[in-house]
Amino acid sequence: MNPEAEILIVDDEVNIRSALVTILEKRGHRVVAVGSGEDAWAFMQRTPVDLILTDLKLPGMGGIELLRRIKAGVPETEVVVMTAYGSVETAVEAMRLGAYDYVTKPIEKERFPVVVEKALERRRLAAENRRLRQDLQTRKHYERMIGNSEPMHQVYELIEQVAGSDITVLIVGESGTGKELVARAMHQKSPRSEGPFVTLNCGALPDNLFESELFGYERGAFTGAGSTKAGRFELADGGTLFLDEVGELSPKAQVDFLRVLETKEFRRLGGTRVIKVNTRVLAATNRNLEEAVKSGAFREDLYYRLTIIPIQLPPLRNRSEDIPLLVENFLAEFAQTHHKDMVEVSPSAFRSLKLYSWPGNIRELRNVIERLVVTVREKVIQPVHLPLEVQASREEARTMVVTLGTTLEGIEREIIQRTLAEVTNHREKAAALLGISARTLQYKIKEYGIKD
Repeated sequence: MNPEAEILIVDDEVNIRSALVTILEKRGHRVVAVGSGEDAWAFMQRTPVDLILTDLKLPGMGGIELLRRIKAGVPETEVVVMTAYGSVETAVEAMRLGAYDYVTKPIEKERFPVVVEKALERRRLAAENRRLRQDLQTRKHYERMIGNSEPMHQVYELIEQVAGSDITVLIVGESGTGKELVARAMHQKSPRSEGPFVTLNCGALPDNLFESELFGYERGAFTGAGSTKAGRFELADGGTLFLDEVGELSPKAQVDFLRVLETKEFRRLGGTRVIKVNTRVLAATNRNLEEAVKSGAFREDLYYRLTIIPIQLPPLRNRSEDIPLLVENFLAEFAQTHHKDMVEVSPSAFRSLKLYSWPGNIRELRNVIERLVVTVREKVIQPVHLPLEVQASREEARTMVVTLGTTLEGIEREIIQRTLAEVTNHREKAAALLGISARTLQYKIKEYGIKD
């Protein structure tokens, strides 16, 4: 039997309503009964239901009209119609309009529950299919954003919260952390997903070039302007405009950008006609704009206009637990791209990859893995195959410089942390290297608040 369901019975005969309510409540369902199509439709505006059992002949709004409204307004709700034996043709017409099945009056006590349970099972399967499609769509939106770490889950949650609105979002993160991927994910998950996604890199753009790129220009606006050209803001109408490196805008460009953000209208370079657009703006920067505001390099009013909703992307060194997942995805991608056999990464090589600070973030890791796929002939990547700077990080992790004045507790805490990192948090191995018991190590970890 299906789990408890919300069922609405529509019949103008009190005795029939009462009998059906009794049958269905005994099967564990929550049941409401009304006497007219108008009452049923009004109830559905307030309360969602899984299944409606409706008589075809009702005073006022008939069963067919109620069915039409249900399938137009809440098509996921299943409908079973009830009809007198002589009106089976009408019941068949109801099924053509979307009813799941019909039962004839007088109601057969044996067949009736079977029809109800089958209708509810269809409803459950349809809901499950919708959920799976939504999950698939979500994975599609995030398929290039790889990571299961807590910092990345916080990013995903923010994307979910703001994707459906038109609010301006500033994506902040170091170079190579994937800021454009976040912008694309927000676009794909928004009502604008069918519209264009247009990008503009603001880095080192002179004022006149920024203006012509953002707003476009009319024919003859400047030497070489042989024809009219639409700007990025106009090309993104109905969709999303992503401005990367927005922190590099010149003071004049900042003024122009702020004005169009607030009014959503502009003139092309050399033009007089005001153009209005419906464009959502997402921006990104690797600069500390708060510091830029303090130094006078960035307008305070534009800063506050952009940072209504900020999304901070973590650097790769702060989510090293995602490195194995990233590596596996890049290995598969480049094996296919370069027609190579799939290779593996040894545990010791993985430890080196996790110890390296990755100043270039995911972009640097991606480039390293592509180089390894192309150049390594063995089936298993070892530390010796890694770039020298990545290998050096492992050697650096095995040494420790102590500043004079550091407390003994501080030194001990640092040694324990580094040893745990070296053996990938295997406490028994760490205790053996430190020459203490596993129980003593456990006590020290708790004492110093070490998170392994």
